[in-house]
Amino acid sequence: MLGDTPVGRGDLAGFRQEFYASLTARADALFELTDAVLCADGPVRSLPELTLVAEHRRGHGAMYDALACGRISARRLRRVLAGLPLPRAVDGRIVLAVDVSPWLRPDATTSDQRLFCHVYGRGKGNAQLIPGWPYSFVAALETGRTSWTAVLDAVRLGPADDATAVTATQLRAVIERLTSAGHWRPGDPDIVIVTDTGYDITRLAYVLADLPVELVGRLRSDRVLRLPKPPRLPGTTGRPPKHGPEIALNRPATWIEPVHTTTTKTTRYGTAVATSWDRVHPRLTRRTCWIDHAGELPIIEGTLLRLQVDHLPGDRDPKPVWLWSSATDASAADVDRRWQAFLRRFDLEHTFRLLKQTLGWTTPKLRTPEAADRWTWLIIASHTQLRLARPLAADLRRPWERPAAPTRLTPARVRRAFRNIRARTVLPASAPKPSRPGPGRPPGSRNRHTPTSHDVGKTVKRDRTITARRQHTG
Repeated sequence: MLGDTPVGRGDLAGFRQEFYASLTARADALFELTDAVLCADGPVRSLPELTLVAEHRRGHGAMYDALACGRISARRLRRVLAGLPLPRAVDGRIVLAVDVSPWLRPDATTSDQRLFCHVYGRGKGNAQLIPGWPYSFVAALETGRTSWTAVLDAVRLGPADDATAVTATQLRAVIERLTSAGHWRPGDPDIVIVTDTGYDITRLAYVLADLPVELVGRLRSDRVLRLPKPPRLPGTTGRPPKHGPEIALNRPATWIEPVHTTTTKTTRYGTAVATSWDRVHPRLTRRTCWIDHAGELPIIEGTLLRLQVDHLPGDRDPKPVWLWSSATDASAADVDRRWQAFLRRFDLEHTFRLLKQTLGWTTPKLRTPEAADRWTWLIIASHTQLRLARPLAADLRRPWERPAAPTRLTPARVRRAFRNIRARTVLPASAPKPSRPGPGRPPGSRNRHTPTSHDVGKTVKRDRTITARRQHTG
């Protein structure tokens, strides 16, 4: 029987109304296209097939026109997403994850603003760089093992963008919206932001130091960090050192006695041993992102964590995971909460898989990046409606699937029941008006307009050293 709660109905209906209001052009066509994504049987394989879904009452021409000429107020939609109920950790803390997922377009030579996206292969050393549109997503994570996340923002990285600067600006805007919505107030615990190895975690910590956030990111296993400088002994002459001894992550001989060592029994990874060192920092050099830093380079201290588990799914001899947290003087309980929050970051990978394989985020062969941005926001609105429909969905399982509790339904199972939920919520889109199709291209004529081909890659190259900058400017 279909579950029903007034709170769930109100949240879903309110979001649908606000989502429709954020569609400033071709609103009816864009809204019904989103409903078709949610109510289609099976994964989305092509856009024309969505026009055959009963919830899409318009033709395929209206669908293409909406993606090409429609308008979405992303600013308003971001504010609406920040005002929705937000998942939290066990201690009531907000945990955000940021990651980049590519929309690969290797053969779209006429599509502008494509970059080379790093894609992992199935075998070791089979990573590739494929042209596409990379999108940076920010999502709030839930506690426990789940495939649900609350997507709060998405930004496409352009050819002239610096990934770290764009991510810092994106995170700052998300936190400001969460604060304005009342999700964080002065006196609440700091917001935890977890990242993977592709981010300059210390640079983000420095840029976002004025916000109530704590950053936790994974480090490469070959990194070399510095310990705090030792106290200066009386009678010592010479210039005092700025950094302490080295601690190389791949050389145990350089490790000193850790501050905390905790052992936790887990059901999925076996015994987890977490070791931490306090006030560990990288040795910054005046190059890349620090080349234009005014004054002396800062010392960005944090907590270094080493996590070793017994086994991973499919791997009986896993390598240790190295993490760095921007917080210092962390207790043993804080260390455990940090690596547990980092493990929840992988829930965002389940979201990417749902967006691509089920909702069809990367299915359309759109030419312009503006149309890709519109389709991306439609997919985010679809995922948000699935999250709000969780308390209303029934378990319409296949005969070969196991029953699931109402609180353990996956996004794909909630999508199966959305057609029944849609009939009981608001439908703001107007009915289509009868019209006559245009004449189209005259028979026998050819399209003589040759589209422009665009190069792939960055258009702005950042100088990595001072010498390179002098040669570039001189």
